[in-house]
Amino acid sequence: MAARPWRLRAAFFLCGLVLVLSFAPFGWHPIAFLLLLPLLHGFRHARPRRAAEWGFALGAGLFLAGTYWLYTSIHVFGEAPLLLAVLLMLALVLIMACYYALFGWLLARFHRTSLPVFVLFAPASWVLIEWLRGWLMSGFPWMTLGYSQIDSPLASFAPVVGVYGVSFVLVLSAAALLAAAVSAGQTRVLMLLLAVLPWAAGLLLKQVAWTDQAGPAVVTTIVQGGVSQDRKWLREQFGPTLEIYRSSLAAHPDSELVIWPEVAIPAVLDQVESFVAQLEQDVAARDSTLLFGILERERATDNVYNSVVAIDGQSRQVYRKRHLVPFGEYFPVPDFVREWMRLMNLPYSDISAGADVQPLMRLGDGNRLAVAICYEDAYGAEQLYALPETTILVNVSNDAWFGNSIAPHQHLEIARMRALEVGRSAVRATNNGVSAFIDSDGSVVRQGPQFEYLAMSHAVVPRSGQTPYARFGNWPILLIALLICLTAGWQSRSRSEKP
Repeated sequence: MAARPWRLRAAFFLCGLVLVLSFAPFGWHPIAFLLLLPLLHGFRHARPRRAAEWGFALGAGLFLAGTYWLYTSIHVFGEAPLLLAVLLMLALVLIMACYYALFGWLLARFHRTSLPVFVLFAPASWVLIEWLRGWLMSGFPWMTLGYSQIDSPLASFAPVVGVYGVSFVLVLSAAALLAAAVSAGQTRVLMLLLAVLPWAAGLLLKQVAWTDQAGPAVVTTIVQGGVSQDRKWLREQFGPTLEIYRSSLAAHPDSELVIWPEVAIPAVLDQVESFVAQLEQDVAARDSTLLFGILERERATDNVYNSVVAIDGQSRQVYRKRHLVPFGEYFPVPDFVREWMRLMNLPYSDISAGADVQPLMRLGDGNRLAVAICYEDAYGAEQLYALPETTILVNVSNDAWFGNSIAPHQHLEIARMRALEVGRSAVRATNNGVSAFIDSDGSVVRQGPQFEYLAMSHAVVPRSGQTPYARFGNWPILLIALLICLTAGWQSRSRSEKP
């Protein structure tokens, strides 16, 4: 019997590993629902401490399998020492696992609630914990359960209550089916209906057009340079990189909008003004607009920003990245650690963050673009300031940091959810994949190959109007979840006080 706890921890760890298969690039979304059944059953019938251990094992398996690519980013391309890379990766896995330990503890702690309240408490507590890890200590909302349902009927809830709402209805359906298995009579019928209702409602919601076409389609070209991360900043690669991108303009003279990826030009803007002047002449001659990623220096403060610049031959517009990557673009460490990093020839300088609210980029035809750089698009609520004025979403990224891993596909899945939540077409331009055009329903219209040069065009439909999620954000689902948790806490306390 002494070995049994270890076997159970191993089983939950294995469940975490398998749960990754429900996310991109695998996309086996039924796995998430099926795994929730034994997980919820185990948490409900365990002691709080034991449930916390199982939850920790689940989270560790999920994030070890789902974010192993951090090792590639930190060690292979970031050139950090092997031990440091492993420690940073494992530290993130352990921190994320603690959130799932909290979920297990809560479900076991409130097992005395009535079965209907428990069925509601499970998704409510799951969502509140997902939301918490999405912003606490800068947040890491990767592997949010709702993303796994981007191709299931439950995805239709995203325009109403966002990705956290999709997580809620998925866990609700699983908890209700579990409750039906241990109930009888009318309660069983009610629980079965509650298990089926989200899927039926999702099919109905899929028929709703939340936004409308806002004008003629914009012929847009994505240019993916295909330059590998280990060569991008080499001196001998600089000239060829500039030629790759500039020649793409001549090759697509009919494009109204051309988008290059994050830091497509590996330099600071004031160092390549003559090249940018040439680009301005090129786009002016073709009556088009070019968006390109580059580092930008503010002369007054000497701050450096990760920026996207838009040029049309008449004016320049700039968007500066707001949500920076910890230990990638800034280092939240004491000065003595920063000095050690400098002595070890490790990156130690901080990129500066742009303002929380910035003007939208405007095209000559009146369309307005909401830009997100790299994993900023994982923070959906932070992008809502741009609505309803935005007609097209743009995400530029450099997923070359993650090599041939599952990370670029996960990132595309996140971008699809952002488009679906707000009912806007999205254009995703990356350095070496996965670049794609995404429709307002979250479906991929065109997708390019990875690790090679790509120039891909599509007529992107601008859209106007607001989905319920774009109007209210995460607040409705969070308030519902909080109310349920407070009710469950009150009921559990009342039952505990009874003789």
